[in-house]
Amino acid sequence: MLGGGEVIDAPQTIAEKPSKSRLKLLMVEDNAADAELVLRELRRGNFEVSSTIVDTPELFSRELAHNVPDLVLSDYNLGNWEGMDALEILKGTALDIPFILVSGALGDVTAVECIKRGVTDYVLKDSLTRLPISIRRALRERALRAQRRTAELELAHKVEELARSNQDLEQFAYVASHDLQEPLRMVAAYTQLLSERYRGKLDDQADKYIHYAVDGATRMQTLIQDLLSFSRAGRQGTELAPTDTSIIVKSALSNLTAAVQESGAVLNIEPLPKVLANGPQLQQVFQNLLGNAIKFRGADPPVIDITAQQQNGEYVFSVADNGIGIPQGADRIFTIFQRLHTREEYPGNGIGLAICKRIIERQGGKIWIEPHSGPGTTFKFSLQAAAKPAANESHEPVRSAAAASA
Repeated sequence: MLGGGEVIDAPQTIAEKPSKSRLKLLMVEDNAADAELVLRELRRGNFEVSSTIVDTPELFSRELAHNVPDLVLSDYNLGNWEGMDALEILKGTALDIPFILVSGALGDVTAVECIKRGVTDYVLKDSLTRLPISIRRALRERALRAQRRTAELELAHKVEELARSNQDLEQFAYVASHDLQEPLRMVAAYTQLLSERYRGKLDDQADKYIHYAVDGATRMQTLIQDLLSFSRAGRQGTELAPTDTSIIVKSALSNLTAAVQESGAVLNIEPLPKVLANGPQLQQVFQNLLGNAIKFRGADPPVIDITAQQQNGEYVFSVADNGIGIPQGADRIFTIFQRLHTREEYPGNGIGLAICKRIIERQGGKIWIEPHSGPGTTFKFSLQAAAKPAANESHEPVRSAAAASA
């Protein structure tokens, strides 16, 4: 501060100039003066340019092959050939290089046609001040394309690795479960024999231990068989053919005849369509869903409704029951070995719905639980329609367990 009270500001720091952007440029130009004007404008636009100028198709092709540039600037009219000829040469390579036309005159119609044919941008020679802006935009877009290609390649590589890993896991699960069957059968057979021969001849504690051994071996056998079923659902082919789901449902019910009769189940089956599906696998889906509806029933006899509605070239099937229901947000039941109840309440290993999901998704559909309040559960799944239904096509609905399983 000086005597008069005047404050002198500190000297301002001069802003550093931004670093120059390096640009390896290939110019298609037959006028040296015009080429110099372009280069001068790029230097003013803060580019550090190394350039090669060509004026024939042969020289242009040679430079692309041996000295790949960051960007191509081309005049439109080149005497014996045109800038668009150079573009076609560039498109014949696998190079992703921005191509900008720099022309003395270019009508709107011609400019639009050039853009349609693949030109990145165009700049008139009397408006060269916008050339650095156009180049920076073109280089940014190329960098984004490169990033996207890299991301797509990485994603494809990860998908390939995941598919290979899943295949290895399926092979391991299949071989392991298949090879385990024989030693486990021996364990189960001899523990059962031990139980039959020595039950009551030893003390109560020994009987209890034998019971645990027999139960564990039996459960392990069931688990191995379920694991094999899940593995087969992924390993079997998914050849799709027009399939009459009415026949598929009747076949599934014939395998459940004892359960239907024991539970007193009533089945209401509306006319069902033909879909593109793998018949044996689709039968397993219906059999699992119907078996669950019977197993997880409430105090009243099961009532099961099977319907199908056409939506956008596919059919959405519905299997609804009046059973104990499934809590909201319980989609995890489609995950292998996921259970909502203990084995003491309901037997099973929690694999049937995982098999259903795997089969439906491998056949191009989706499966889900329809949320609703109150008791009962509604499973829905979609499959592609085999063909448009005929106007006079009709089926007689099945309204009883006896008719359904006939």
